[in-house]
Parts: sequence; C-alpha cells; structure tokens
Amino acid sequence: MSDQEFMARTRFMERKLYRIARAILWSDADCADAIQEAVFKGWMKKGSLREAKYFETWLVRILINECRNLIRKQKGAPLPLNEAAVGTQPGPEEDPQLRAALMELPEKYRMPLLLHHLEGYGLADIARMLDMPQTMVKSRLHQARGALRKILKAGENA
Repeated sequence: MSDQEFMARTRFMERKLYRIARAILWSDADCADAIQEAVFKGWMKKGSLREAKYFETWLVRILINECRNLIRKQKGAPLPLNEAAVGTQPGPEEDPQLRAALMELPEKYRMPLLLHHLEGYGLADIARMLDMPQTMVKSRLHQARGALRKILKAGENA
C-alpha cells in the first residue's frame, strides 16, 4: 500500500474512527490520542497488511486495541457519562437518551452493536475486529439489543 493510498483511506475513515473510539472512551482528548496512536501504528505496520480490502477492519482493530491500552494506562474505567458530558453538545443526529442508554451497556455488547448498526459492518468483519467467532458476535448483538430495549423502557417509565 502506497503512502498516498494509506493517507487517503485514513482520511476517509476519520469520522468512523472517532465514533468507534467514542464508543469506548469518554473524553474527546482520549479519543484523539487513541486515533493518533492507531494511525501512527498503522502507518508503521502498513507493510504487514496482506490484503488492501481489509484495510478498514485492520485499522479499526488497531484503534480498539489502542483505546483499551489507554484505559489500562489510566488504571480504571472511563468517567461516568454525566461527568464526561460536561461541556459537550450532542450533534443534531444524536439522540441524548439513546446515547445514554448505549453508554450504559458494557463495552462487550456496545461495540458489536455500534459496529453493526451504526457503522454498517458485517458479522465477519466485526468478528475480525473484535477477535472473536462470528457466533459470539451474533450472540452479543442479540443480548445487546435486549439490554438496550430494557434500558430504554426503564427510561420511559421513569
């Protein structure tokens, strides 16, 4: 993969990378750090990518690992939603109630759900990104939908 192709494909994925990082991390600064580190590592290892058609899943996998590394370095979980949301405004396309419900889900359910429904990845791609069997991705999607339904219904009743 040429340098120009790497940069073009990475620029094309900027918003997607941010949304994925934001699904794991709470702060914009942490998201930016994780994305920067993932792109740098991808750049350094671009020669190891065997098939260009897997570029997106490969770079997303690197990003997910960087997000998790950042959380480990901080020695703890991300900030609770109400503390992290101070000073941030949801975009017009974002439903604050849905975002809050999504953030209540554990990461192991939230990631497959966001990758599939918001980013449009197929089960095989998600399985590669999250390094798990497709059957587990299916199961987690099913569990995530059920849990999300419960959270949203509880919010309506409150």
